[in-house]
Amino acid sequence: MLQTPRKPGPKRPILIILHQETSSPGRVGQILQQMGYALDIRRPVMDEPLPKSLDAHAGAVVFGGPMSANDDHDYVKREIDWLSVPLSENRPFLGICLGAQMLVRQLGGEVGPHVDGLAEIGWYALEPTEEGRELMAWPSMVYQFHREGFTLPSGATLLATGEHYENQALRYGDNAWGIQFHGELTLAMMHRWVVRGAHRFELPGAQTGHAHLDGRLLHDAALRQWMTGFLDSVFHEN
Repeated sequence: MLQTPRKPGPKRPILIILHQETSSPGRVGQILQQMGYALDIRRPVMDEPLPKSLDAHAGAVVFGGPMSANDDHDYVKREIDWLSVPLSENRPFLGICLGAQMLVRQLGGEVGPHVDGLAEIGWYALEPTEEGRELMAWPSMVYQFHREGFTLPSGATLLATGEHYENQALRYGDNAWGIQFHGELTLAMMHRWVVRGAHRFELPGAQTGHAHLDGRLLHDAALRQWMTGFLDSVFHEN
């Protein structure tokens, strides 16, 4: 008698870590849901606990925020310490901006401002390294909103560089990734950032709000396409 093939079970959810009450996983969340993942959203800043293991999750994404990975807040320290979970369990992990900087801190690297005080706020050129090019095609321009960068931790591979902040994307081991730039912003999110972050446009190196929105028309389609393929690479085994 022929047996009916067993259908694969539902995918485990992706753990989503956000840093403000009103924060959203944006386009990253939309892409993950299109890939068939549910989102388990946690906000440690609001005392929501993080799991002791990722056995029940397909992986984790830690997003950005206005705070620093060097801040003395208890929840910042708890998050950085918690990153030992995906690293020790070899679970897929992606850190975006602050999330990447937290990963660097967990790995023994340093986070700090540019030596000349420059910020990257707007659209900036991205250049993949040889190792990065071997993995995938990269967008030529990416959206940034930060005034701190990170060193490359021991054992990590640099995947992409920038003019002002050299370290823009890294991989550690098989499953841990960090990107300094933002590929998650929907148009509505960018409008909010431009309004609420307008006071930062006067920082050295920052671009005006109009440049943010005009740049989106030119560069966002390629960034969106890359983000879709990149997330498929990060979570490809789940």
